[in-house]
Amino acid sequence: MNRNSGRNPLRSNPPQADRSLRQRASKQRNIAIVRIIFRLEIVQIVWVRSKLKTKHWIVFITLGLIWSSSFLWIKIGVQEIGPTSLVAFRLLFGALTAGAVALYLKSEWPTDLKTLINFAIIGPTSLAIPIFFIAWGEQTIDSAVASVLNATVPLFTIIISHFWLHDDKMTPQKVTGLLIGFAGILILFSKDLLDSKHSNVIGQLAVVLASLFYAGSAVFTRKVTAHVQGMSRNALPLITATFFMWIIVPIAEKPLLIPALPITWVAVLWLGVFGSGFAMLMFYYLLHEIGPTRTSLVTYIFPVGGVILGVLFLGERLSWQLIAGSALIIASLFVVNYKPKTS
Repeated sequence: MNRNSGRNPLRSNPPQADRSLRQRASKQRNIAIVRIIFRLEIVQIVWVRSKLKTKHWIVFITLGLIWSSSFLWIKIGVQEIGPTSLVAFRLLFGALTAGAVALYLKSEWPTDLKTLINFAIIGPTSLAIPIFFIAWGEQTIDSAVASVLNATVPLFTIIISHFWLHDDKMTPQKVTGLLIGFAGILILFSKDLLDSKHSNVIGQLAVVLASLFYAGSAVFTRKVTAHVQGMSRNALPLITATFFMWIIVPIAEKPLLIPALPITWVAVLWLGVFGSGFAMLMFYYLLHEIGPTRTSLVTYIFPVGGVILGVLFLGERLSWQLIAGSALIIASLFVVNYKPKTS
């Protein structure tokens, strides 16, 4: 009698079956760990004794989730149309989205010349110029490198805020938290940074310069637009940035490149409607509610979100860098926003 006659047909090819089972178990384990990280993040940053209200945390986390995939979509978009056209279309769709929200809510629009001039400065410096530098820089550097360099925004912000604002001063608690978070970013992307073969100094400097623009413009916005109320305050920077870019585009890019591939249109629409339109409405809301330094900490969140999305949907391997880096970033949010008990 053949010994194999009673063998379970599912085990007819043990090596392949075992490999499949191991891969399935590994994926389930990765998903479980990611869920634990996410739950720890929610518990620690929402329910600790915090200087922020729950509504602020909801907006903060939502903004981080939206921006988690920004570097990926930028990388996809510049493959076909280049940075100038990508930024122009992104801002156009962003301005249309934010403007429609402001009109729907019947927000009052400022009319005095000084305020309008300030918004004419804020739009290009907070959106058009830094977004262009990042898109241009990502042509020669990896998205992981760009994410790490962009995470310097809170470090620049706390320095500028200390000298420009009276209610967002540098404290040992804030500095410690920011440094812990930046260490987490470095650990999170350490493997990608070491393996990176697609990078140059000019591209890196472009992203650092974008971070400086983000930091400086955030502080300037908080300082000069606090008297403007409603959604119009959040929509105007996108509108002025759009006018600025569409004046520059015909000069800087001839002929104007219009996306032809469906995936490029997906990238442009995502970056415009969500990554700029809704995201900037939330960003400027937080800017005036919790201050530039705490708002800029969102740049620590979306790299974590990007890596987690890769693990869940792209089958990327869960590494110790993700766990350790995420833990440090969560700890940094706790440190910066912790409010000790008062007697």
